[in-house]
Order: sequence, then C-alpha cells, then structure tokens
Amino acid sequence: MKSIFLDCNDQLAPVWASVIRPDDPKIDVNRKSFERDELPRIIGGYDIAIDDHSYMPTELIAQCPELKHIVFLGTGPASYMNVGELEARGIKVHIIKGYGDTAVAEHSIALMVACSRDIARMDREVRKGVWTPHEGVQLLGKTLGVIGLGGIGREVARIGKGMGMNVVAWNRTRHADADVPLIDLDALLAKSDVVSMNLTLGDETRGFLSAERIARMKPGAILINTARGALVDEAALLAALKSGHIRHAGLDVFHSEPLKADHPLAKMENVTLTAHAAFRTLEASMTLLRRSIDIVRRIVS
Repeated sequence: MKSIFLDCNDQLAPVWASVIRPDDPKIDVNRKSFERDELPRIIGGYDIAIDDHSYMPTELIAQCPELKHIVFLGTGPASYMNVGELEARGIKVHIIKGYGDTAVAEHSIALMVACSRDIARMDREVRKGVWTPHEGVQLLGKTLGVIGLGGIGREVARIGKGMGMNVVAWNRTRHADADVPLIDLDALLAKSDVVSMNLTLGDETRGFLSAERIARMKPGAILINTARGALVDEAALLAALKSGHIRHAGLDVFHSEPLKADHPLAKMENVTLTAHAAFRTLEASMTLLRRSIDIVRRIVS
C-alpha cells in the first residue's frame, strides 16, 4: 500500500525526521504547498494519506479511487472534510486523541491571561509609539467555566484551579470522577467570568454556542476557543464583541483558515488571535507524528 504525508510544512519536517524509524513503512512526504483543487494530483495513486490540516472536499477525493484511509493529525477532521461522505465511499478517517492535551490547555490559559490584561493590544500600541496602560481583569477568585471536560478540558480546569480560580464545568455526559463541579449549561454561562470552549466538533455541536447562548453569558465575560471555530455562531460572536457583552475573545480556531487579514475579527481590538497553534509544541508534535506513523503501520500490516 502506498502512503503519503500530503502537507508536511517546514515546521513539521524536522519533527517528522526525528520520529521516523528505519523499519517504518515507506511514507512519501510532500513539502510543497498546493491549491485546494490540486489535491487529486498530490494524493492520486495513494492508498493512505496523512493530513495535517488540509481541506479534503469529497468531490476532489472522489477523483482518487485508490484512497482508502485518511490519517488526520488531530481530533477534528469535520472542520476539513465530510467524514460521513468519505466513509460512505469506503474511506476510513482515523483521528489521534490525547497527543497534546496539556499543550492545548496551556495555550488556552495563555490566551485567557492575554485577554484579561489586553497584552496583545498593548504590544501592538507600544510598537507604534502609543503608551496607554490599559486596565485589566484580575483572575484570582474569578469563575472559569469549562465547556467540554475531555482531556483538554480537564487540563484547563486543573491549571485554572492552580491559579486560584473557581472552576465549574459542563459536559455532554456526566463524569463520575470529575474533580470540578458539573453544573447546568445555562448556569455556567450566567456565572462564568471566563468561558473556555473545549468540545469536539460534530453534527451535535456545530454552532453550539449560538446567539441565544451567547446572550445568556455573563456581561463582560471573556471567551476562549482553542477547539473549533464552527462551535461558535460567528455573527453572534461579532455582535457580542462589538456591544461589549463579551469583553474579549481569545481565538485559536476559525470558521475558515487561515483567517484573512480583512476578516472582521482581525480588525477588532478586543480579540486576541493565534494561528491554530495551540497544539504546536515540540513534545505534542513528536507524539502526534509518531502515532500517525503507527496508524499507517497497523493499516499496512
């Protein structure tokens, strides 16, 4: 079976070289960028494709009859492909869980602190010669609401508790071993000074933080999303940021990536943006790529 890592960038290339082993199955590596409609040219003739974060529309995948497996580097392929349509065509989509829970949680906390103190805004202003010390929000004693208590959510909760925050959580299923109080979603939204989105994206969670739920958030709350952009109603988020109902948003994920420079979110002072980088640590990347190779090994075997 022929395998390809279809979108290995310059950042991941040395990590890939460090985790690949001589006895691993042969995996070709494409390091050249390509337009979306060129996808069939890149993966044509391959049975297995490792996908970092390239979009894989069904109509393009249909032009690659040999393809039977996609190994997605992460847990949210639904943002980049229609998993149901692909599996109906006999293509198995594999995901990788738990490789970067701490990395993503630390990034969530970093965004929370940056938002609470307007750090990115002041950095931009100081570089322009503007000296305006903005008043921030002290997090000690504030309530952190964690939506989604999987591996990442639990790490966010752990770190938040360590900072002296009152942490509450909501999860779609009850966890008997949860070490923070599980409360009703409306109660969480109403009382949380910071809301951290940590759900996976699927049919049940797309648009989860709707206009109605955003309206139930505590006025002046901070929203952190390192999960998936499509979890949040973007138009409602923009409106809440403009009105000040949401004081600040820290976003690592977006409805369409990369975020364009002329997007409204990129023009708002009360938004702190990062480039879908929450899981990008050396430790997490090494684990992620090694596990992807192991999946290919199992398929080939």
